[in-house]
Amino acid sequence: MAENSILSAADKKMKAVSEGLRQELATIRTGRASPALVEHLKVDYAGVMTPLNQIAGISTPEAKLLVIQPWDPGSLRSIEQAILKSDLGLNPINDGRLIRLNIPALSEERRKELTKVVNKRLEERRVAVRNLRRDSLEEIKKAEKNKEISQDESRRLQDQLQKMTDSYIAVAEKIAQEKEKELMSV
Repeated sequence: MAENSILSAADKKMKAVSEGLRQELATIRTGRASPALVEHLKVDYAGVMTPLNQIAGISTPEAKLLVIQPWDPGSLRSIEQAILKSDLGLNPINDGRLIRLNIPALSEERRKELTKVVNKRLEERRVAVRNLRRDSLEEIKKAEKNKEISQDESRRLQDQLQKMTDSYIAVAEKIAQEKEKELMSV
Protein backbone atom coordinates (compact mmCIF):
# COMPACT_ATOMS: atom_id res chain seq x y z
CA MET A 1 0.00 0.00 0.00
CA ALA A 2 0.93 3.64 0.49
CA GLU A 3 3.30 2.92 3.38
CA ASN A 4 5.41 0.52 1.32
CA SER A 5 5.56 2.92 -1.60
CA ILE A 6 6.74 5.75 0.66
CA LEU A 7 9.60 3.66 2.05
CA SER A 8 10.57 2.09 -1.27
CA ALA A 9 10.63 5.51 -2.98
CA ALA A 10 12.79 6.90 -0.16
CA ASP A 11 15.06 3.85 -0.35
CA LYS A 12 15.52 4.24 -4.11
CA LYS A 13 16.30 7.97 -3.82
CA MET A 14 18.70 7.52 -0.90
CA LYS A 15 20.51 4.75 -2.76
CA ALA A 16 20.88 7.08 -5.77
CA VAL A 17 22.37 9.76 -3.49
CA SER A 18 25.04 7.40 -2.09
CA GLU A 19 25.87 5.95 -5.53
CA GLY A 20 26.10 9.50 -6.87
CA LEU A 21 28.68 10.25 -4.19
CA ARG A 22 30.73 7.23 -5.25
CA GLN A 23 30.70 8.40 -8.89
CA GLU A 24 31.45 11.99 -7.94
CA LEU A 25 34.40 11.03 -5.75
CA ALA A 26 35.80 8.83 -8.54
CA THR A 27 36.48 12.02 -10.48
CA ILE A 28 38.73 13.40 -7.71
CA ARG A 29 42.32 12.81 -8.65
CA THR A 30 44.52 10.65 -6.47
CA GLY A 31 48.12 9.80 -7.22
CA ARG A 32 46.92 6.83 -9.29
CA ALA A 33 45.60 6.91 -12.85
CA SER A 34 41.94 6.03 -13.27
CA PRO A 35 39.73 6.37 -16.38
CA ALA A 36 36.99 7.81 -14.12
CA LEU A 37 39.19 10.87 -13.77
CA VAL A 38 38.51 12.04 -17.33
CA GLU A 39 35.72 9.93 -18.80
CA HIS A 40 32.99 12.49 -18.08
CA LEU A 41 34.87 15.53 -19.40
CA LYS A 42 32.75 17.27 -22.02
CA VAL A 43 34.49 17.56 -25.39
CA ASP A 44 33.33 19.73 -28.29
CA TYR A 45 32.91 17.03 -30.94
CA ALA A 46 31.42 18.27 -34.24
CA GLY A 47 29.79 21.16 -32.40
CA VAL A 48 28.18 18.95 -29.74
CA MET A 49 29.44 18.72 -26.15
CA THR A 50 30.03 14.98 -25.74
CA PRO A 51 31.42 12.98 -22.77
CA LEU A 52 34.97 11.85 -23.50
CA ASN A 53 34.18 8.17 -22.95
CA GLN A 54 31.73 8.32 -25.89
CA ILE A 55 34.34 9.46 -28.43
CA ALA A 56 37.52 7.74 -27.21
CA GLY A 57 38.92 4.69 -25.50
CA ILE A 58 40.57 5.41 -22.13
CA SER A 59 43.11 2.99 -20.69
CA THR A 60 45.68 2.85 -17.88
CA PRO A 61 48.74 0.98 -19.14
CA GLU A 62 50.69 2.06 -16.03
CA ALA A 63 49.75 3.21 -12.53
CA LYS A 64 50.64 6.85 -13.30
CA LEU A 65 49.61 7.03 -16.98
CA LEU A 66 46.30 7.46 -18.77
CA VAL A 67 46.08 6.89 -22.52
CA ILE A 68 43.18 8.37 -24.48
CA GLN A 69 42.71 7.03 -27.99
CA PRO A 70 39.97 8.81 -29.94
CA TRP A 71 37.97 6.80 -32.45
CA ASP A 72 38.14 9.82 -34.77
CA PRO A 73 41.71 11.22 -34.94
CA GLY A 74 40.22 14.59 -35.90
CA SER A 75 38.93 15.01 -32.35
CA LEU A 76 42.42 14.95 -30.75
CA ARG A 77 42.68 18.73 -30.57
CA SER A 78 39.22 19.08 -28.97
CA ILE A 79 40.04 16.42 -26.37
CA GLU A 80 43.32 18.15 -25.58
CA GLN A 81 41.52 21.49 -25.13
CA ALA A 82 38.88 19.93 -22.84
CA ILE A 83 41.62 18.46 -20.61
CA LEU A 84 43.47 21.78 -20.45
CA LYS A 85 40.25 23.66 -19.56
CA SER A 86 39.30 21.18 -16.82
CA ASP A 87 40.32 21.71 -13.19
CA LEU A 88 42.40 18.50 -13.20
CA GLY A 89 45.71 20.32 -13.58
CA LEU A 90 47.02 17.76 -16.08
CA ASN A 91 49.10 18.43 -19.20
CA PRO A 92 48.08 16.27 -22.17
CA ILE A 93 50.82 14.95 -24.47
CA ASN A 94 49.43 14.67 -28.01
CA ASP A 95 51.46 12.51 -30.41
CA GLY A 96 49.02 12.82 -33.33
CA ARG A 97 47.38 9.44 -32.69
CA LEU A 98 46.59 9.46 -29.00
CA ILE A 99 46.89 11.55 -25.87
CA ARG A 100 48.97 10.56 -22.87
CA LEU A 101 48.30 11.98 -19.43
CA ASN A 102 51.03 11.56 -16.82
CA ILE A 103 49.47 11.60 -13.37
CA PRO A 104 51.95 13.30 -11.04
CA ALA A 105 52.14 12.41 -7.38
CA LEU A 106 50.08 14.74 -5.20
CA SER A 107 51.76 17.13 -2.80
CA GLU A 108 50.79 16.90 0.88
CA GLU A 109 49.05 20.28 0.61
CA ARG A 110 47.01 19.17 -2.42
CA ARG A 111 46.05 15.92 -0.64
CA LYS A 112 44.68 17.94 2.28
CA GLU A 113 42.74 20.24 -0.09
CA LEU A 114 41.23 17.21 -1.82
CA THR A 115 40.32 15.68 1.55
CA LYS A 116 38.38 18.87 2.33
CA VAL A 117 36.60 18.56 -1.03
CA VAL A 118 35.69 14.94 -0.19
CA ASN A 119 34.29 16.03 3.18
CA LYS A 120 32.31 18.86 1.58
CA ARG A 121 30.76 16.46 -0.94
CA LEU A 122 30.00 14.01 1.88
CA GLU A 123 28.21 16.73 3.86
CA GLU A 124 26.16 17.66 0.75
CA ARG A 125 25.08 14.03 0.46
CA ARG A 126 24.20 13.79 4.17
CA VAL A 127 21.98 16.85 3.75
CA ALA A 128 20.37 15.33 0.65
CA VAL A 129 19.58 12.09 2.51
CA ARG A 130 18.14 14.05 5.45
CA ASN A 131 15.99 16.10 3.08
CA LEU A 132 14.65 12.88 1.57
CA ARG A 133 13.89 11.63 5.09
CA ARG A 134 12.02 14.85 5.86
CA ASP A 135 9.94 14.56 2.69
CA SER A 136 9.08 10.95 3.43
CA LEU A 137 8.18 11.80 7.04
CA GLU A 138 5.75 14.41 5.75
CA GLU A 139 4.16 11.79 3.49
CA ILE A 140 3.83 9.34 6.41
CA LYS A 141 2.26 11.99 8.66
CA LYS A 142 -0.09 13.03 5.87
CA ALA A 143 -1.16 9.39 5.38
CA GLU A 144 -1.77 9.09 9.15
CA LYS A 145 -3.76 12.33 9.18
CA ASN A 146 -5.88 11.11 6.25
CA LYS A 147 -6.53 7.87 8.21
CA GLU A 148 -4.77 5.78 5.49
CA ILE A 149 -2.54 4.28 8.20
CA SER A 150 -2.83 3.90 11.97
CA GLN A 151 -0.72 5.73 14.57
CA ASP A 152 1.18 2.51 15.34
CA GLU A 153 1.85 1.94 11.65
CA SER A 154 3.01 5.54 11.31
CA ARG A 155 5.43 5.15 14.23
CA ARG A 156 6.74 1.87 12.78
CA LEU A 157 7.30 3.49 9.37
CA GLN A 158 9.04 6.47 10.95
CA ASP A 159 11.39 4.10 12.81
CA GLN A 160 12.13 2.18 9.61
CA LEU A 161 12.74 5.43 7.76
CA GLN A 162 15.18 6.60 10.45
CA LYS A 163 17.08 3.30 10.28
CA MET A 164 17.20 3.56 6.48
CA THR A 165 18.48 7.15 6.73
CA ASP A 166 21.18 6.17 9.21
CA SER A 167 22.32 3.26 7.03
CA TYR A 168 22.61 5.39 3.88
CA ILE A 169 24.51 8.10 5.73
CA ALA A 170 26.84 5.36 7.03
CA VAL A 171 27.32 4.08 3.46
CA ALA A 172 28.18 7.60 2.27
CA GLU A 173 30.64 8.04 5.15
CA LYS A 174 32.31 4.72 4.30
CA ILE A 175 32.67 5.78 0.64
CA ALA A 176 34.23 9.08 1.74
CA GLN A 177 36.59 7.33 4.19
CA GLU A 178 37.79 4.99 1.43
CA LYS A 179 38.47 7.98 -0.83
CA GLU A 180 40.33 9.83 1.95
CA LYS A 181 42.43 6.74 2.61
CA GLU A 182 43.19 6.52 -1.11
CA LEU A 183 44.14 10.22 -1.18
CA MET A 184 46.42 9.98 1.82
CA SER A 185 48.28 6.85 0.72
CA VAL A 186 51.49 7.91 -0.98
